Amino acid sequence: MPSPPRSIRLRRGLLAVLVAASVAVPVSGAARPAAVPAPAPSAQVPLRTADPEALAGRYTATRDDIVAAERAAAGHGDRVRAAALREMAGPARDFLTFDGRDGGRSAEVYGDLARAERIAVLVPGAGIDLDHYWRLRDGSRALLHELGGRTAVIAWLGYRTPSTVSRDALTPARATEAAPGLTAFVDELRRLKPAARTTLLCHSYGSVVCARAAHGLRVADIVLYGSPGTGYPDAAALRTGATVWAGRARDDWIADVPHVRLRLPFLEVGFGTDPVSPGFGARTFAAGDGGHSDYLRDGSEPLRNIARIVAGTAASAQPPGGHRA
Repeated sequence: MPSPPRSIRLRRGLLAVLVAASVAVPVSGAARPAAVPAPAPSAQVPLRTADPEALAGRYTATRDDIVAAERAAAGHGDRVRAAALREMAGPARDFLTFDGRDGGRSAEVYGDLARAERIAVLVPGAGIDLDHYWRLRDGSRALLHELGGRTAVIAWLGYRTPSTVSRDALTPARATEAAPGLTAFVDELRRLKPAARTTLLCHSYGSVVCARAAHGLRVADIVLYGSPGTGYPDAAALRTGATVWAGRARDDWIADVPHVRLRLPFLEVGFGTDPVSPGFGARTFAAGDGGHSDYLRDGSEPLRNIARIVAGTAASAQPPGGHRA
């Protein structure tokens, strides 16, 4: 009997690795260092308006929380965390929320939220925490530069992201945990900026988070890029009024992850349908030939196309499944 084609053997092998990782003790996750201690954030009065004075007050209060966390990290002897927090507490940085505990939670604003007519909320994937926050920062800055004025880009590190190589990255549990927080955050933005055009940008495992929250979000677009799948069979199952977009770069390793969804005795593994496949039903956009971390790289094709979606200027004449931004 002839051997199956190499592509089929590769996917079978990857499937075996995925299943083995899901049922084995997640060594990589267990080996992570203990969370760096940080004080609880100060109690914040809910924002009632997005005018410059109210936002400036919030940014100042949150900066004080970051400084307190930086001192705690330095006292603990973690120079890497302390240096990252010191940079985040700089006078040019604007955070709506910050909590330094358990790997960190934050929402940072790039641009002028008070005057923004369009807002992009970036939801990161696995491996992003306060020690690796620069990846989220750099992408946010690049997108703001591409979009120009009257725009705010918000880097939403609002959940406990899984380690890149871990069982948690193969299951929807962290996404299910994160979804209510994302819904609440977007609802607050809608209350503060009801006329702004809001778009969710969901990278890698962040696309699983966005999918879990999609049915409760009032946004114009949901953009899935570098996605392993969403845990849903198609875009219609997200039950959202937003336009769902999907893109994947040619050299992104995520393309080799098997698009399966397995229900094992104690957990669910995998995320099902490939979001860029015609069967998923999303509008696709050209994402260039970069790698998994290159979608928001300065000057790149996916950055330009994602910016067009945020701005509401991407072409929309073709039906879902065959669309190019």
